[in-house]
Amino acid sequence: MPRTFLPYSVDDISALARSLREQLAARTEPPGHVEMLNMLARAAGDRNFQQFRARATGTVAPAGPAPPQDTAPPTDLALVERTARHFDAEGRLATWPARTSLQALALWALWARIEPGRSFSEIGFNQSLNALSLIGDPALLRRSLFNQGLVSRTDDCRDYRRIERPPPAEARALFARLGLGRADQGAA
Repeated sequence: MPRTFLPYSVDDISALARSLREQLAARTEPPGHVEMLNMLARAAGDRNFQQFRARATGTVAPAGPAPPQDTAPPTDLALVERTARHFDAEGRLATWPARTSLQALALWALWARIEPGRSFSEIGFNQSLNALSLIGDPALLRRSLFNQGLVSRTDDCRDYRRIERPPPAEARALFARLGLGRADQGAA
């Protein structure tokens, strides 16, 4: 049987990596070949590999209702609670978490409070971060937000902007826990 080559591309490699990490973390053993194909297809936005193949080859996918989509791992509420302890009653970051997983989730809470679509100078961004945290190290927060892919900056570091992306389930739960407004903030 001749092999059909299917091109694979994604708009955001960071989102791809995050999706694969979450799908792999939900498993107890390594996925098989077909399961890995399905994971890659879901990470690219398709329901499964069959839908990806149909889209890539230009054939029509079979009609009918889509199967229930419950591939997201359950929300780690313990992680949310451990992270929430690093915030004060007003939702400001009071202490910088020692654990990387807690830091990443805490950065989402800061991200949620950065005004979408607004351009910040470095000084203005520092002032915003100082208002959102009590740790007194806006440079650490700036770098961490940038490295996490939550904000963009120009090469000369004169312009900072929030990157619109859908927050993970833990981040949405943290938003709700901290009372940061709607728990589904961010890009959909």
